[in-house]
Amino acid sequence: MSRNIAVIGSGYMGGGIAQVLALAGARVALADVSAEVAEKNYHRLIAESRDFVKDGLFPAGATETLEKNLWAASLAEAVADAEFIEEAVPEVLDIKRDTLAQISAAARPDAIIGSNTSTISIGDMATAVTNPGRFLGVHFSNPSPFIPGVEIIPHEGTDPQTVSAARELVHESGKSTAVVKDVTGFVLNRLQYALFHEATQLVEDGTATAEDIDTLVRTTFGFRLPFFGPFAIADMAGLDVYDFCYKSLQTGFPERFATPKILTDLVSEGKLGTKTGSGFLDVPAERIPELIAYRNKAYVLMQKLIEELGPAPIK
Repeated sequence: MSRNIAVIGSGYMGGGIAQVLALAGARVALADVSAEVAEKNYHRLIAESRDFVKDGLFPAGATETLEKNLWAASLAEAVADAEFIEEAVPEVLDIKRDTLAQISAAARPDAIIGSNTSTISIGDMATAVTNPGRFLGVHFSNPSPFIPGVEIIPHEGTDPQTVSAARELVHESGKSTAVVKDVTGFVLNRLQYALFHEATQLVEDGTATAEDIDTLVRTTFGFRLPFFGPFAIADMAGLDVYDFCYKSLQTGFPERFATPKILTDLVSEGKLGTKTGSGFLDVPAERIPELIAYRNKAYVLMQKLIEELGPAPIK
């Protein structure tokens, strides 16, 4: 990646994003509320990288790459020549708008501007950006050096070319992207908090302890999630099975577990998932043995990795 990039906000998230981009070969300017704060966090990131190399989390030579590609500057200096600017300041709308206005005033008129927000409407922030067609959400997850997925969130006025360019840049850094609409919570947090909400209900009504729920999630359906998303899992289980399970859940929770219309429609059309070759994801019947073999190998290797790592030091 041969690019000039600025990251505005040098804290935990911004610093991690800067590491990702700089390690991919971009020249990354790091800025914050002052050059002094950016300089302090620059040295923290360099020191942190030495530990990551020692622990095998960053490749050999990563620290030298960061020292070559990453530097601290004022906001105006950081964005002056940048083709892409990532805003990663605190999750407060007024702070973000003020920062985006400063970026707009100092940056190239064609520079793409991304926000790392996880909760704030991209459209609400776009009003602070000059030429808002170049603005969108580029949401990395914590810890950004090690989590591979990035949400790309255009607002209604984002140019399609901006979306394509942002995805290309993120892919060059070795990450994966998913494009989602600018709605409350986007996708990542809507799913994450939906699971957490149901988990808290189970604790509050005494169905299970927090520890037992965490154990079940980790060792059952959560065990599948690194390899298969919810739609692939449903297709493999059988959408008719899912339809039946919703009906069973409705005996105790008729509103909370109402059957999704999209599921009912597929079942009524005879599209039951992998066993019929069509469902949410259309997997041809001839690929099912290959899919099952992959699934089984993936789960065995995942279990071996967990045993090698040992339990998480939560207790």
